[in-house]
Amino acid sequence: MATSNVKQTLGNLNEESFVSLLTKIIGESMFLQNNPPELIPEEDRVVKHVLDCLLPYSTTTGAGPLVVNHVTYFPGRGNLIVEYPGTEPGKILSFVGMHMDVVTADPNDWDFDPFSLSIDGDKLRGRGTTDCLGHVALVTELMRRLAEIKPKLKSTVVAVFIANEENSAITGVGVDALVKDGLLDKLKGGPLFWIDTADKQPCIGTGGMIPWKLHVTGKLFHSGLAHKAINPLELGMEALKEIQLRFYKDFPPHLQEQVYGFATPSTMKPTQWSYPGGGINQIPGECTIAGDVRLTPFYNVKDVMEKLQEYVDDINEYTDKLDTRGPVSKYILPDENLRGSLTLTFDEAMSGVACDLDSLGFHVLCKATLEAVGHVKPYSITGSLPLIRELQDEGFDVQTAGYGLMATYHAKNEYCLLSDMCQGYQVFTSIISQLED
Repeated sequence: MATSNVKQTLGNLNEESFVSLLTKIIGESMFLQNNPPELIPEEDRVVKHVLDCLLPYSTTTGAGPLVVNHVTYFPGRGNLIVEYPGTEPGKILSFVGMHMDVVTADPNDWDFDPFSLSIDGDKLRGRGTTDCLGHVALVTELMRRLAEIKPKLKSTVVAVFIANEENSAITGVGVDALVKDGLLDKLKGGPLFWIDTADKQPCIGTGGMIPWKLHVTGKLFHSGLAHKAINPLELGMEALKEIQLRFYKDFPPHLQEQVYGFATPSTMKPTQWSYPGGGINQIPGECTIAGDVRLTPFYNVKDVMEKLQEYVDDINEYTDKLDTRGPVSKYILPDENLRGSLTLTFDEAMSGVACDLDSLGFHVLCKATLEAVGHVKPYSITGSLPLIRELQDEGFDVQTAGYGLMATYHAKNEYCLLSDMCQGYQVFTSIISQLED
C-alpha cells in the first residue's frame, strides 16, 4: 500500500472512542498509584480495558489479525504485547513504554478529582492523562484502527504496554522482565519508539540519576559548650561544598550537551536534610543529607559513583583541612580521640540516554512531527526515564516522544490536551507510512 494511502486509510483519531476509553482507564487510577510498600499498583485493571477494546479484533477470539500476549510476573500486575502482523519477515516497528502505573495524588491538593476524568474544553484532566495513561489509550486506539481497517503493511507493528515504570523498589515486573525473557528481542529489527515524554517533540536525550545519602557523624553536646561538640550540621555543609566543587571540576559541561540541546549540564546537589531530633539548645550527634546527581549521558554513572566515594574518603582522611565555622567550630576532638566522619551510600542508579541522531527511527520521527505538529525541535532534559538506556545497550534503536504536557508531569492538577493527542495519532500513522517505503 502506498505511503499516502496508509495515512489516508488510518485517518484521524476517533476522539469519541479515545475519550471513552480514557475515562475508563483514569477511573482506575486510584489503584494504579506506585509508591511501595503502601501503594502497589494493579495494572491489570488497565489491561482489562485495553483487552476489551482489542480482543474482538484478535486471533484469541478468531475475529481479527491482532496477536495479543498478556504477560504477568506478579499477580494483578500484567504487561500487554499487541502485534499487528506485517507481510515482510523481520520488518518491524514498535511503540513501547506506555505504562499503566501512575505517581501518587492527594485529592486534597487538587482542584478536581484526580481519580476520574473530567473535561474542560480541550483539557482532559486527571492523574495519568499526561503520564502515561493518555498514551495507553492513544496507542490502544491506533492498534484498534489497524485491526479494523486491516491495511496490508510490510512492517509488523507492535505495541508494548508495561507495568511498574514509576518506581524501581520492586523489580522483575515490567519491561525489565520482558527484556530478560527475550520477549522483545525481535523489536531490535526496527525503530522502537518509547512513548512516555511530553510536548510533542522528539526527546533525544535524558539524564542518568544517582540517588545518594551522606550520613554525618559528630558528637552530641549542649550548644552552650560548643567547643565540646562536633557539629555534624557544620561538617555536612562544609563537606558537601567540597564534594560539589570537586564534582563540577571533574564533570563539567560536555560539548555534546550543546549538540543535543540539554537544558542543563550534569548536577550534584542536596534535596533533603534530616536529623534524629532534639532541643534547640542541643548540637545533634548526627545528620543525613540526601540528594541526587543528574548526569548527562556523555558521562558514565559508575565513574561518577567511584569519584564521589573518593571525595568522601579524602575528606574523612583530611577532616582537619575542611573550613570550620567560627573560633570553636571543629571536627576533631584530640583529647577524646574523636573525629567527625562521613558515610556515603547510594540507592539504585540509572543511566541517561542519547538517542542515535543518524538512525532511521530518528529521521522518520522528525518528519512525522513536522507533518503533524507543523515544526520540529528536538530537545533533551536531565530528567530521567528508567529502562531505555538498557534497551539501547541491548541493541534497540530507541527514540522517545510523548503528547502530554511537561508542565503537568507528576504535578497536581495534571491534564493533557485532546488536540495534542490527535496530533500524536497523526505522528504514529506517519511513522507507519514512512516505514513502508
